[in-house]
Amino acid sequence: MNLLKNGLAALLLVSLASCSERRPAEAQAETGPLTRSTAAPAPANTAGLAVATFAGGCFWATEEVFEELRGVKAAVSGYSGGTVPNPSYEEVGTERTGHAEAVQVYYDPKQISYQQLAEVFFKAAHDPTTPNRQGPDLGPQYRSAVFYRTPQEKKVLDETIGRVNASRQYGSPVVTQVQPFRQFWPAEGYHQGYLRLHPRESYIQNISMVKVEKVRHTFPQLLKKPL
Repeated sequence: MNLLKNGLAALLLVSLASCSERRPAEAQAETGPLTRSTAAPAPANTAGLAVATFAGGCFWATEEVFEELRGVKAAVSGYSGGTVPNPSYEEVGTERTGHAEAVQVYYDPKQISYQQLAEVFFKAAHDPTTPNRQGPDLGPQYRSAVFYRTPQEKKVLDETIGRVNASRQYGSPVVTQVQPFRQFWPAEGYHQGYLRLHPRESYIQNISMVKVEKVRHTFPQLLKKPL
């Protein structure tokens, strides 16, 4: 029975388009109900805001997860963790840049803490126990990683991972890379706000929204809009 279930799950994942299979022309040709027409850029006024960078698989879902949290002023999809400056989506997809699909979060620490962001990331936003894979998306560009800016942030991350492992929430230990932040490169415009612009796509409905819904129901107290 387990083999049958695993086989059916594998077929389902194969049948869904992966994040990496989406091309600019296709993305720009489709329109869904527009919640926002362009990327959520870095805020023009960042006074009083802090910045955090997370990588948890395809950035379409990760961006939306953080956009829905109170205190988050903007979440920008992009690339981080590698060595190639200003990479393109296609270059990152070759797995030779070292970059992961990441999201840069601009938030008000008076409304939401770095610890709360970390808890959302590790407990609901993705599976932190699968190296180089999230659902149907395979490769190091989909790895789980967090890029800290201060020793205090690293301490928060290490402690959060420790609590998650101790809770046995997952069947395996957390494998998330905890690395010092170096650089973040914003992704192409058509990736920004992708989930809201293309809500009817099978990948969005069956993969991305599963993550978003998990966060909504796990952390309702942190949402901008209550369920």
